[in-house]
Amino acid sequence: MPVKVTYDKDCRMTITGVECGCGCEHHGIDKDIYIGSGLLPRIPDYIRKRGLGTHCVLVADDTTYAVAGADVEKALLDAGFDVVSCVIHREGDMLPDDLSCGEVLLSITRETEFLIAVGSGTVTDTTRINAERTKLPFVSVGTAPSMDGYASAVAPLLHRGLKIQRPAVCPEIIVCDLDVLATAPLPMIASGVGDVLGKYIARVDWELGAIINDEPCCPVCVEMVTDAVNALVDNVDAIAAKTPEGMRILIEALLLAGVTIMIIDNTRAVASIEHNIAQYWEMIMVQQGLEPPMHGASVGVSTLMVWPMFERFAREDLSKLNLDDIRARRISREKRERWMRHSYGVEGGNAIMRENPGDFLTWEEQERRIRRAQERFAEIQAVIAAMPPLERIRGAMMKLNAEMTPEEEHIPDDLIRRSMHCGKDYRTRYTLFKLIDECGLLEEYLADYPYPFE
Repeated sequence: MPVKVTYDKDCRMTITGVECGCGCEHHGIDKDIYIGSGLLPRIPDYIRKRGLGTHCVLVADDTTYAVAGADVEKALLDAGFDVVSCVIHREGDMLPDDLSCGEVLLSITRETEFLIAVGSGTVTDTTRINAERTKLPFVSVGTAPSMDGYASAVAPLLHRGLKIQRPAVCPEIIVCDLDVLATAPLPMIASGVGDVLGKYIARVDWELGAIINDEPCCPVCVEMVTDAVNALVDNVDAIAAKTPEGMRILIEALLLAGVTIMIIDNTRAVASIEHNIAQYWEMIMVQQGLEPPMHGASVGVSTLMVWPMFERFAREDLSKLNLDDIRARRISREKRERWMRHSYGVEGGNAIMRENPGDFLTWEEQERRIRRAQERFAEIQAVIAAMPPLERIRGAMMKLNAEMTPEEEHIPDDLIRRSMHCGKDYRTRYTLFKLIDECGLLEEYLADYPYPFE
């Protein structure tokens, strides 16, 4: 049965057809997701229906409090709730860092029964990790369709300047008021579209992991994400015009991406090399005291950068690979450790290597992967051929006046070049860039991004 999305009279989303017999462990979708217009006054009823209590901490930043937080607070107070407001003030953009997480934690009292995040990615993730640590449920009220993390159970955070991923919890209730979302500036909407477009890359990399490493790949999650991103591309004009239907299509795509995380308890369906590169830019720019671009915008740009590598690899003749030469050029463990500390900093590099020991391949494992790619190259070509034409993706972004190059996002040139080489190293998750490297082709593919090391 195909995946189907419907809504009841309360604007609550129901998703059916997610049963699957793949090798991934599946979890039920037991959260309340509401999408519609005029929903903010209904939030107290949604919370009572869920039985979360009446004492809460409301988390927002200066912008999101003005956009929706004050209205949510008033609705809760008028309905008899006890609300502690934690509005995080910053001169620039709020970051999901140690300081923000600490401010929320210190706003929680013994009486607190649930948390409510009013914002987009940063506010939601800062609240999410506190909900996990305190074992309190939380509610997410979206203010912009700018990223796919509302329904996620993973919190991307900045800890001592390092971008980390921490298991957390999904909101018990997600409320996306289309009227509020439509007030978001076009760059934030373009950011959401960029985040969704990156799913095309994530799908190929996941299916590549299945081909090369027999990794379980959930067809239901693949279908959910692919259908959502296709609908987005087909309706980009409505999204650019901020029509109610356009906003619904965009936020559905973002939420369904998050729902796949809920189903299989990881981000495999929604994030891969394009996210690694975007997160690296953010991490290093924060360390350098620079303001990073919006996450989804960076994902959109990195998607455009890596897409040609997929098209090129589909034209390779892997039968010409010289395994003796590849083995002779293998990087030593010691040099790889130096590379990781150089690329990510000593603390960051050590942490990534500690969490991803499987990336130190033996030659026997590398050779197995190369031979598997040679044997099943037709399948790899078919997976890449299923991607839409790159110009269609570029056209969708142009209609939104989205940033198209890292230069437009003010990414330093040295950082651009380094990220293309080290993005593959951020986690063990299999990507085409790992395969290109294992086949001894990476330096050739990245000739336009020279980054000499030792």
